Amino acid sequence: SCVHTENCFVPISEIIAVEETEFNKKQRNIGRWQKMAKLHAFTVYYVKRARNHRWRCSDVTFWCVDEHLCNQWTQALKESLEMQKSRPKQLLVYINPYGGKRQGKRIYEQKVAPLFNLASISTDVVITEHANHAKDNLFEVNIYKYDGVVCVGGDGMFSEVMHGLIGRIQKDSGIDQNNPKASLVQCNIRIGIIPAGSTDCICYSTVGISDPVTSALHIIVGDCQPLDVSSVHHNNTFLKYSVSLLGYGFYGDILKDSEKKRWMGPMRYDYSGFKTFLSHHYYEGTIAYQPAKHTHGSPRDKESCRTGCYVCKKSEKQLAEQTKEHGLKHEEGEEEWKVIKGKFLAINAVNMSCACPRSPKGLSPAAHLADGSADLILVRKCSRFDFLRYLVRHTNQDDQFDFPFVDVYRVKCFQFTSKLSEDNESNVMDIGKKRFGQFCRDHPACCCNIANSTWNCDGETLDSSAIEVRVHCQLMKLFARGIEENCRDEAAYSQSSIEQLL
Repeated sequence: SCVHTENCFVPISEIIAVEETEFNKKQRNIGRWQKMAKLHAFTVYYVKRARNHRWRCSDVTFWCVDEHLCNQWTQALKESLEMQKSRPKQLLVYINPYGGKRQGKRIYEQKVAPLFNLASISTDVVITEHANHAKDNLFEVNIYKYDGVVCVGGDGMFSEVMHGLIGRIQKDSGIDQNNPKASLVQCNIRIGIIPAGSTDCICYSTVGISDPVTSALHIIVGDCQPLDVSSVHHNNTFLKYSVSLLGYGFYGDILKDSEKKRWMGPMRYDYSGFKTFLSHHYYEGTIAYQPAKHTHGSPRDKESCRTGCYVCKKSEKQLAEQTKEHGLKHEEGEEEWKVIKGKFLAINAVNMSCACPRSPKGLSPAAHLADGSADLILVRKCSRFDFLRYLVRHTNQDDQFDFPFVDVYRVKCFQFTSKLSEDNESNVMDIGKKRFGQFCRDHPACCCNIANSTWNCDGETLDSSAIEVRVHCQLMKLFARGIEENCRDEAAYSQSSIEQLL
C-alpha cells in the first residue's frame, strides 16, 4: 500500500491524486529514452512533510514504453484511492470575506480550490454576507448530502459553523438545547478549518500549524479528529458552545475592552491586555465543579495530546462504561460537587491546550482534545508582580501551575456565580448557595464600579456571569489528526523511473 520513490515510501492514504501525463521528450531528454518513439507516463501527487507540521503537495512522474503496463499502474492506484472511504467527495464551503485581514476569498481561490480540484472533490461555496449567515444557512440546506463542512476564516467563523452544525443535528434529533442536562447527539459530519483569520487557535491546537495548504491536505486525505465541546447555559437557557477557552476576569476583561477598539486590528489585543493587566481587577465568586474521574492523566502531568492519543481513547472508553453503568442523570445526582469560594484574577476553563505561536504550550499544556473533560484553572488574587510571573510562564517551558495562588482541576462540568447573579437570579445555582462578595479593587475608594466581569467564550463575550458548563465528550469531528510527534524536516523527494517502482 505504498508508492516507492528513490528514497522514501508514501502510504496510499497520503496520495492526493494520480493522473495520466502527456510525456514531452523535450522535458525528458534522457539518453536511452531519446530513441523511443512513444513514452507513456503517470504522475502521483502526494503529501510531503516539511518543518513545524507543515504539509505540501509534491509530485513524482513515472514513465515507460509499455502503454498497457502504464495503464495498469494508473488504474490500480486509482482503485486504491477509491477504497479510502474516509475521504470526502462533496464539501460545503463557507468563506468569510471580512474576517482577519480580509484574505479569505483569495486564500481559498488561490491555495485551496486547486487542491480540491486535483483531488476530484466537488464543492458548493457560500460567501457569507453578514454575521450568522453560515449558521442560519446550515439550518436550511440538506447537510446530509455532504461529507463535510469547510469554513474559511478565523476562530469566529469556525464557531459559527460549529453552532450551526451541532444545532441542526440536535434539532433534527429532537433534542432541546436549552436543557443543560440533555445528552446531545454526536455530530458525524466533519468540519474543516482553512485558517484565514486574525486568531486561528483551534487550527493550531489540532493540526500544529496555522497554514491553509496544510489544512486543505488534511481535509483531502480524510483525517478525523474527535473534539470535546462544552455547552454553556444560564438559567435553563442555552447560551453558547465552546471548544477552546471560557475565561472570566482577566481574559474576559481583555475581550470586552478590545471589542471597543476593533479599528486597531489585531494590535488591539496587546493594548487591551496591557491595560487590563495594569487595572488588576479581581472578582469574588463561587465555583462548584464535578471532577472528571473517568479521565486518565491530570493537568499537571507532561502528557501532551498527540495523534492517536491513548489518553483520549482510554478516557472515552471509561466514560462510556460509566454512563452505561449508571446513566447520565443518576451519575450526576450521586456524585459529589466540590465548592470553591474566593477572590479571583482569572477563571479559565479550556477544552484544549489553547497553544498558539505566542504561547507554544498554551493555557494548559496537558489538556486533551477528546477525553470528555475540561481543565479548570483558578488564578487567585495576588500581586501584580506574581500575576506577571504567571503570565510569563505561558511563553517558556516552566510549569505555569507551580504557584501557590494557582489551582487547576480536570472537570466534566462546573457552575459559577457571583453576588450580583445570586441576588438577581437566585435559582441559577442549587449548590453552595451563600452570600458572595462583590467586585473589589486594590483601592477601596474605587470599589463597586464594576459588579461583574464578562465571560470570554472562544473569543466572543457572554454577558451573563452566572453560568453552568458541561463537557460533551467527542461531540464533533474535525478534518485533522491532532499534532504529530517528531514531525521533522524530511529529505527531498526525488523522482524515479517506473523500474524503481517495480
